[in-house]
Amino acid sequence: MQRLKVLVEGRANSRAAVLNRPSSLNSLNSSMAARLKRLYESWEENPDIGFVIMKGKGRAFCSGADVVTLYQLLNEGKVEECKMFFQTLYKFVYLLGTYLKPHVAILDGITMGSGAGISLPGMFRVVTDKTVFAAPEAQMGFHPDAGASYYLSRLPGYLGEYLALTGEKLNGVEMIACGLATHYSLNARLAWVEERLGKLITDDPSVIEDSLAQYGDLVYPDKRSIIHKIETIDKCFSQDTVEEIIDALENEVAESYDESCTTALKKLKEASPLSLKVTLQSIREGRFQSLDRCLVREYRLSLNWISKHVSNDLCEGVRARLVDKDFAPKWEPASLREVTKDMVDYYFAPLGEVEPELDLPTSVREPSV
Repeated sequence: MQRLKVLVEGRANSRAAVLNRPSSLNSLNSSMAARLKRLYESWEENPDIGFVIMKGKGRAFCSGADVVTLYQLLNEGKVEECKMFFQTLYKFVYLLGTYLKPHVAILDGITMGSGAGISLPGMFRVVTDKTVFAAPEAQMGFHPDAGASYYLSRLPGYLGEYLALTGEKLNGVEMIACGLATHYSLNARLAWVEERLGKLITDDPSVIEDSLAQYGDLVYPDKRSIIHKIETIDKCFSQDTVEEIIDALENEVAESYDESCTTALKKLKEASPLSLKVTLQSIREGRFQSLDRCLVREYRLSLNWISKHVSNDLCEGVRARLVDKDFAPKWEPASLREVTKDMVDYYFAPLGEVEPELDLPTSVREPSV
């Protein structure tokens, strides 16, 4: 019998979904996304369930989509299976973002890419001293998806652009500081937090808030944290184009020898040029769109990406970083100069009559704005 990749734990007045692929850092595949969606729909309708919890087994909450499987499917020509994965995943993200019951995500460990997408839209996000967040898709030849253009674009200043373009990591304290997380608890205290939550008989967010705060810690970012560099980030990442962002960073390095700017430059130059331009536009559009509109746009981007009509950067990025691990991707186009406006526009174009757009139940669920 195949082991369930999403387990269910029953509590007095709640249910917990437990991501259960620890050997793969709980990376998401189609069956996991589908099971999460079914479970959450049934729990929302069950009057005996007051609130829902999500957590992961092992040293990760969720490392994102199982991109190695997507890579294999694309190489085998199984594009429809990839489409179904994105469709199911994004529908679940929308469900969570409009969920009618309080939701507690326990982000203990690695929380990257789609792992953030299936947790951050919820009401409460608990981080720990072991939490590591990142949106590394541009370095993988893709774009930050699963609602990333919604929640990253709402961070202070231009921090969202910085995180999306560089793939830089944040720890739990930094997630609290910028608003990505709501509560901080030491990993050693999580058992107490979960025990307390498990005994609650409520659907009142304020009661859950009090319980989380009881074992929470007041924390402040380290003086070397990127959070304290927000003025420099805003100065550089508020520029209109990726080329101008790079120029601004180079000027900062020349004037101040800022190590964080040097690191950012290095990461930008390692990323897919096409991904950088698409990602910047996606985050900028996300600033003015509701969650459902962001997901519809991200679905267009993802389907146009896996069509390989313009570029094979996703497969090349996965190959270089996760399959062959030579860390020497051959991006196509190879430079920002070669990425034309028409190329970028292709990804944002409506899918057309043959390929339906992402269909979200916006008429029956409160929009997340």
